[in-house]
Amino acid sequence: MTEQITLEMMREHLFSAVVCDALDSIGLNHQSPRIQLRPMTVETVLVGRCKTTLWGEMFHEDDHPYELELRAVDSLRPDEVLIAAAGGSSRSGIWGELLSTAASHRGCKGVIVDGAVRDIRQMRAMKFPVWATAASIYDSKNRNRVVDIDVPVEIDGVLFSPGDLVFADIDGVVVVPQHVEKEVVQLAWDKVHDESEFRESIKNGMSTTEAFKRYGVL
Repeated sequence: MTEQITLEMMREHLFSAVVCDALDSIGLNHQSPRIQLRPMTVETVLVGRCKTTLWGEMFHEDDHPYELELRAVDSLRPDEVLIAAAGGSSRSGIWGELLSTAASHRGCKGVIVDGAVRDIRQMRAMKFPVWATAASIYDSKNRNRVVDIDVPVEIDGVLFSPGDLVFADIDGVVVVPQHVEKEVVQLAWDKVHDESEFRESIKNGMSTTEAFKRYGVL
């Protein structure tokens, strides 16, 4: 394929597992956190550019509650996905309905939280894509706060840098570093095509062994 593969085309045709396979094929075999980041609100495919936030736990009264998280949300751009690296904290639900409303209004495509969220029923009604490791009823005030924004962050040893391409669906989350993005997207695109050919051949009576020899995918 010679035309540019756009984000909208990726959302329609690609998915996390095939992107992970493409990364594997060039030797990048730890680009998906192994922790259970699960879809809390929708089961669609989320694709966008990383907008990173680094979170910490706190045990004192915050003189400037929500300051950096609000700044991060207010600086979101269309097609970004907010990454909340909170170290898997379940001390509070650091993301909820109001932040989802603000993020969606700014064109944000969804949120990935290494930690807990709340207002899940309301976010489901909005159909705003949210991935997280847990739910918590507690407000983040005086429990968790953003300590930095627009910096490289890690989730389960996987690096998410601002502007990286991220995919998320019911199978998991995978991030594509910018320096290999064009190659990886093309490999994933080609594999989706080969898998379609494999599928049709099986339906038409070809054995799986023969189909694998012909297309080299499984």
